[in-house]
Amino acid sequence: MDDGAMLGACHSRTERQAMADRQAADRSWSTLNALEHPRLSDLFAADPERLAKLSTRLELGEGGVLFDWSKTHLDDPHLDEFEALAEAMDFAGARAALLGGGVVNVSEGRAAEHTAQRGTGSEEAVALAQVLHARMAGLVDAIHKGVFGEIRHLIHIGIGGSALGPALAVGALARPNGSLGGAMVDVHVVSNIDGCALEAAFAGCDPQATMLAVASKTFTTIETMTNAASALAWLESAGVADPFGRVVALTASPEKAVEWGVDETRVLPFPESVGGRYSLWSSIGFPVALALGWPDFAEMLGGAATMDRHFATAEGRDNLPLRAAFADLLYSRLRHCQTRAVFAYDERLTLLPSYLQQLEMESNGKSATLSGNPVDGPTAPVTWGGVGTDAQHAVFQLLHQGTSLVPVEFVAAVVPGDDLDEAHHRILLANCFAQGAALMQGRCSDDAARTYPGDRPSETVLIDELSPASFGALIAFYEHRTFANAVLMGINPFDQFGVELGKQIAGQMEQGGAIFDPSTQALLLAAGIGS
Repeated sequence: MDDGAMLGACHSRTERQAMADRQAADRSWSTLNALEHPRLSDLFAADPERLAKLSTRLELGEGGVLFDWSKTHLDDPHLDEFEALAEAMDFAGARAALLGGGVVNVSEGRAAEHTAQRGTGSEEAVALAQVLHARMAGLVDAIHKGVFGEIRHLIHIGIGGSALGPALAVGALARPNGSLGGAMVDVHVVSNIDGCALEAAFAGCDPQATMLAVASKTFTTIETMTNAASALAWLESAGVADPFGRVVALTASPEKAVEWGVDETRVLPFPESVGGRYSLWSSIGFPVALALGWPDFAEMLGGAATMDRHFATAEGRDNLPLRAAFADLLYSRLRHCQTRAVFAYDERLTLLPSYLQQLEMESNGKSATLSGNPVDGPTAPVTWGGVGTDAQHAVFQLLHQGTSLVPVEFVAAVVPGDDLDEAHHRILLANCFAQGAALMQGRCSDDAARTYPGDRPSETVLIDELSPASFGALIAFYEHRTFANAVLMGINPFDQFGVELGKQIAGQMEQGGAIFDPSTQALLLAAGIGS
């Protein structure tokens, strides 16, 4: 079966059809590679409707999100051929399989049912999500009502998707900014095995008013379980009579959590078919619900569901995540850009680039196709970024005048997250928009050191107001964009075997007795952990 056949082969296609699709995809890539790349200024001059074609709002009931790709090199010829590529790679079938609960994770033989947590999926998966959400809502309500005593702090222990999603959401939506208030429960997310991270959380919490959330899909992750044991010891040393009575387990292996010592009433399961980096919507979102309150968490799910509906029904270039994937592949495959930069012009979204690094690079950082063949071009670029305006004084020199072409994405909100003089936010947004204009426009000078080449692409995502709904829609957009990229490249975005080898070798080092290369042996001895 061809590499693009719906990420899981949920419908039958003949070998002849597969061959025809592969040939059609090859023709599309050949045509795309032959297309010219006019300068951005020429594209605007040639098409008065360019902004309207490439700038689209997603409405969310109250407010919305504007997505603007007009400052990229996408034009009608590219869009036409990318749409042909999507058809050849059976994007519609892959999308139907994803949203219908089909086996899209081919290498592990299972579905990827994170959208079911938001109401889109098989009937069984959606019903289960509703039951598990009700269970979580009940526990959140009990904690807020004081059933466990006065709880002012939560130390959330996880790693990877079990930590990045909650940390991003809490940072974005529960910051104590002016009249916007703050968290109902103070949340500290700890992921690093480095004890300094856990000690920093201890320093900010009163152990008599602290609960622990242990988030691990398998409930065996060594970093998470080591940190959890140390957190329990901290509670015990502080005189908490029943440390295990303060633990909530978030896991796809509830029996292991109970075996570890967590009472089953405080075990919040999530399905095995929900991957770590897509798990914010499941019980992994417990710290978000505890910080914000259940109504806001439900609003976040609703915002994501709005993006799901758009993704399910919009076709071709009108589909926002698919259009974003067209732009991504234009730069990674046609213009050979090895990186993609994301800059959030909003302090509340400081962790967005880090979150996207895992989502995009762990999902699509692959070198094999669905059929096991070597990929025939670049896959995921290196995602990096920062926060404006800080980044302007650090890395924008390279973006404007360096020798590397880097597509840039700006993310900002119209409504500020503070109550200070409006000049703060006006200057912030002016800087955001000015950077995109300057990257495209450039400037000539008789002094080479003061010349800006221009014609450098950027996308802008402008949120009316950073609310639970708009945040949910934004993250769902990035999830579907990552999936759309994978379909067009014929790869599986839902496995991550690349993270296993290093973990296995670390385990061998912990056990002792294994022999490694001379450099590694010397490092172990120098650190005092070798024999």
